[in-house]
Amino acid sequence: MVARRNAGRTLANAPGAALMRAQLGQVMSFVAVALAVVLVPVAAFAVDAVTVSAAEAVLQAATAEAAVEAAQQVDTTALRAARGISIDIAAARRVVRDVLAAEAPAASVSSVTVSGATVTVATGEVVRLPFGIFPARAVRLDALASARLSGGYDKPSSRLPLPTSTFSSSGSGISSVASSSRHRLGWMNG
Repeated sequence: MVARRNAGRTLANAPGAALMRAQLGQVMSFVAVALAVVLVPVAAFAVDAVTVSAAEAVLQAATAEAAVEAAQQVDTTALRAARGISIDIAAARRVVRDVLAAEAPAASVSSVTVSGATVTVATGEVVRLPFGIFPARAVRLDALASARLSGGYDKPSSRLPLPTSTFSSSGSGISSVASSSRHRLGWMNG
């Protein structure tokens, strides 16, 4: 019964229906072009930014590691001559170059400064941008890190679980061990 009611009817095509279908195709092509014009540069910028950020993190970590390693280069000649603890400048520079060559091969050492027991390392690197949509096709990164040489074990600490009498030569070994165990238990409880 429903089919009979609609059987005689035909839909009239409005005069602007064909025009609307043609405009729909134009809008879709405009959106496709606009997305390409907007999204491709944004994606290229994101890739360039991630590349620079990753290179900066590697450079900063390598510079910090180089500074720490350089600060550990004790001048043994000065130490043996009882002139105190100081840093061997030539060894520190050599270690900085070696660490940087291993950790960040494209980086270069700008300066290695030794001031007392502190080593300051400045490095730089030129990073080429993969897409280079900006006028600058490369970015220069700089990193700076410092490390300080500090004295090591000087005397037993009060935080050690062993008493200082254990480290002296007075008393027998048995009394030292007994004394040591009493102090250890007291240290752990309080």
